[in-house]
Amino acid sequence: MRFDIFTLFPQMFAGPFEESIIKRAQENGLVEVAIHDIRAYTRDRHRTADDTPYGGGGGMVMKPEPIFRAVEDVLTDSVGDSVGDTPVVLLTPQGRLFAQDVARELATEDRLALICGHYEGVDERVRQHLATDEISIGDYVLTGGEVPAMVIVDAVTRLLPDVLGDPFAAAADSHATGLLEHPHYTRPYDFRGWTVPDVLLSGHHGEVARWRRRQVLRRTWERRPGLLEQADLSAEDVEFLEALRVENAS
Repeated sequence: MRFDIFTLFPQMFAGPFEESIIKRAQENGLVEVAIHDIRAYTRDRHRTADDTPYGGGGGMVMKPEPIFRAVEDVLTDSVGDSVGDTPVVLLTPQGRLFAQDVARELATEDRLALICGHYEGVDERVRQHLATDEISIGDYVLTGGEVPAMVIVDAVTRLLPDVLGDPFAAAADSHATGLLEHPHYTRPYDFRGWTVPDVLLSGHHGEVARWRRRQVLRRTWERRPGLLEQADLSAEDVEFLEALRVENAS
């Protein structure tokens, strides 16, 4: 899969994609990440990529010309794609909320273009006539779209085939199933008097699976109960949750 990221600040990506899983995915030819400097597509000696907003007001707005030039040039490069073949995602607080199901959707693509907004935002014509999707990573204010781009690349990359050593690892992550993940333990068994639950040392795979499932339900019920409303629950799950509610009410 190829990610094309369009940004005014390419150096912000110097570290995050050179470590850990994303680095290995690139080395193994599973992922390609290309960073494109929007200022390189300006046509004045000052490399102007923003301007004051029509109608007045504070802040600056990213100009449409260099963004259109950058995206259209890159997406019709030697790879042979045309702009219409590749989703063009504008990273903006006004976009749809990024979640695991959105990551899974994006992971089905062969290529993604991510436009990092900045300042007061981008000219509306970028939103209307270039972007095919708009995504926000949360209801809070960030300096620009660079951090959201990193989040999306990370979340999508780990869903791609062969990226993780364990093919089932991504399926067990928190939110992968719509619920939070169970607790994890490793050696030593006794750390400062805090010991590992004995069931995990029992060697009884059925009991371990049952304990983990109940921990998933308990943790989700305690921390993010709203997730349970859309979850696929068995009769045993429902019975356990009802017992939790009774226990908490008493």
